[in-house]
Amino acid sequence: MFFHIVLERNMQLHPPTYFGRNLRENLVAKLMKDVEGTCSGQHGFVVAITGIENIGKGLIRDGTGFVSFPVKYQCVVFRPFKGEILEAVVTMSGDMPNYTTSDGSVKIQKDSEVRLKIIGTRVDATEIFCIGTIKDDFLGVINDPASV
Repeated sequence: MFFHIVLERNMQLHPPTYFGRNLRENLVAKLMKDVEGTCSGQHGFVVAITGIENIGKGLIRDGTGFVSFPVKYQCVVFRPFKGEILEAVVTMSGDMPNYTTSDGSVKIQKDSEVRLKIIGTRVDATEIFCIGTIKDDFLGVINDPASV
């Protein structure tokens, strides 16, 4: 689910914009802006950068004027696996505005909070797709926005 790992990335900075007294702070701020919230199929979703291990020497990129810095950083990533139990918020309900069971006891709609079990995953280069079920003990709607 959540992992604390070390990743590397080459950061390209434009000298007039980012250079000066605050070069390190500017580099870290750009790294956070570029990386946090992204997804890699191999590692998962980058939740937060927790530390910088090393910033290498900058190399001037021929013909562009940009300077490339190799950065080694620690981050927390989220990677779902088959069989895990997760809590999630429904962001869309398909073609209908909500799903209601035949007896009317359960209603799932946008903004409902549900507890589900992942039964399958598919990994692309930049995305992770999951299929889940609520048909098991202790799974299903845990907070309905209509009842609030």
